[in-house]
Amino acid sequence: MSPRATPPPSRPVGAVTRGTTNPNRLRRMDRWIAAVQGPELRRSAAAPVAVDLGYGAAPWTAVELLQRLRAAEPRTSVVGVEIEPARVVAARPYERDGLTFVHGGFEVPLPDASVRPTVIRAANVLRQYDEDQVAAVWRRLCARLAPGGLLVEGTCDEIGRRHVWVALGPEGPRTVTFATRLGSLERPSDLAERLPKALIHRNVPGEPVHAFLRDFDRAWAAAAPYASLGARQRWLRAVRDLSADWPLADAAADGQRRWRQGEVTVNWSALAPNSG
Repeated sequence: MSPRATPPPSRPVGAVTRGTTNPNRLRRMDRWIAAVQGPELRRSAAAPVAVDLGYGAAPWTAVELLQRLRAAEPRTSVVGVEIEPARVVAARPYERDGLTFVHGGFEVPLPDASVRPTVIRAANVLRQYDEDQVAAVWRRLCARLAPGGLLVEGTCDEIGRRHVWVALGPEGPRTVTFATRLGSLERPSDLAERLPKALIHRNVPGEPVHAFLRDFDRAWAAAAPYASLGARQRWLRAVRDLSADWPLADAAADGQRRWRQGEVTVNWSALAPNSG
């Protein structure tokens, strides 16, 4: 649906977040977006636009997103969208070629209303919402995407060691990615505390995400002999074992390069919450 079809709301949609942010906090998510969505950015006939939705009390994440996406496609621009007006005012001195900041929320206003973003990143935004609100937010954000666009919504810790995010296209959720600094990991289920809102309350027996993390811990334990070769080798062995029973979206040879970064991506259909 064209963004011109419905007039924008008079007030931004959503609630103010805590605004917690740190430099380099979203580096793992950014690098994944640049690798996965880079081809779509390069195919864009017009200069592609990415949105850092809810960037927080400081503009670091938007500045870094611009740097990382321009490495994939130099024409890319980034718009930081924040629902708290004072944060937008504080970010304005950091504007530069390709980087602007605007006041808004889930309606995703852009300086040019005819533009639809190729990437929307919403990190640590939905944690404060109820689980039953997530699907409506996802639909609203996905409706703003350009054809071939990508919404990445998820959560990480304060210094970016552990992330879990959902990637969605205009049609809805596609994959879930678990990413970690391997040297800080005791077991894969440590990532459970960073599950996005759609999954965090589903980490209970009988739910797919609980079964996945249980099996990942078992594979990690079985791969303990590889620890003498380093945490990366242990992770690679565990993920290979896990791929025998779970549909890993990155199981192809090219995708396995992501495993070496401490990542694994699973098809959403395998982890989607049970209904009811």
